[in-house]
Amino acid sequence: MWWMMGEAGGHYCSKKTDDICGGVCSQEPGRFFSFSRLCCALRGVDMKTYIFLLVIVPTCVLAGYVHGQKISYFLRPLWESPPKPFHDIPHYYHENASMETLCKLHGWGVRDYPRRVYDAVLFSNELDILAVRWRELFPYITQFVLLESNTTFTGLPKPLVFAAHRDEFKFIESRLTYGTVGGRFVKGQNPFYEEAYQRVALDQLLRIAGITDDDLLLMSDVDEIPSRHTINLLRWCDEIPKILHLRLKNYLYSFEFLVDNKSWRASIHRYETGKTRYAHYRQSDEILADAGWHCSFCFRRISEFIFKMKAYSHNDRVRFGHFLNPKRVQRVICKGADLFDMLPEEYTFKEIIGKMGPIPHSFSAVHLPSYLLENADKYRFLLPGNCIRESE
Repeated sequence: MWWMMGEAGGHYCSKKTDDICGGVCSQEPGRFFSFSRLCCALRGVDMKTYIFLLVIVPTCVLAGYVHGQKISYFLRPLWESPPKPFHDIPHYYHENASMETLCKLHGWGVRDYPRRVYDAVLFSNELDILAVRWRELFPYITQFVLLESNTTFTGLPKPLVFAAHRDEFKFIESRLTYGTVGGRFVKGQNPFYEEAYQRVALDQLLRIAGITDDDLLLMSDVDEIPSRHTINLLRWCDEIPKILHLRLKNYLYSFEFLVDNKSWRASIHRYETGKTRYAHYRQSDEILADAGWHCSFCFRRISEFIFKMKAYSHNDRVRFGHFLNPKRVQRVICKGADLFDMLPEEYTFKEIIGKMGPIPHSFSAVHLPSYLLENADKYRFLLPGNCIRESE
């Protein structure tokens, strides 16, 4: 390189640069120095590199922004091992079989009298599914315990929905222990902290309800509904596990979209004072097969879908504002797709690929909660072939 200093502008330019760039460097001493350097740099680059820099790189950046969560979930088998398998207990039932026979088939004895059973839930706004749940469990529950807060897990203020509709549940009033807890409105806090805080408050409400040692305590979300014959079996059989998870059929939006049979968070406990704590995570390796239904996001109104998307602990999944568009929500429901445009939460590539895409439609309404079928006109939106929701 031969370097020259311009007399007027005091700029530096190589003779070779000036030759290659057609004299741009020498035309105006200081003004075009940076441009000439860029010009020369780019003249040495071929077309493939241009395409890579101007098309491929920006496309990859945009794809990472839009689909980063999908990429992370698809690669999950590389960075997270599957949990320890449950020990599945076969579930035997027939309406004409005696309780002694059923308990014996499970390897348990039969009691002289049934245990008391407490059903405890945290409530947000799921009025329809709560009615289906309580009607299904009504014959065998000693006390229904419900706790409601004036905030969501994400800190959003909400009305006391159950309190406003309590008259609709007069059939369990004599067996209801209802409580409220004030939300803490902590902005930016992990929603799971608020959820845990409310579950501790539910422990206190259970003590007020009168639960004692060896009573059965059902721990599950409102939309995790054990079948009534499952509860009857467990209250009559002796020597059942102290903590037993319940494997439920996993539905989305209604009983038209059967996802799988892997819902496991619901559990039933033989209560121990000072030891049993209300929780919604894995607490045992024992699980009873085919014990009920989990109907997630099973709402009557589009507005209820949108509220839950913003309110529940996984609200970070709402990555874009258009996810909450009512027309989009309706389309997704009828298609059986994912409201959050996510890949399946699985631990093997085989399971992830096998579940990709919309959930297949089911046309079976066999073995569903009896109250749902007896009141099909009222709850038609939960049955196959009725995906259109009310707007408000």
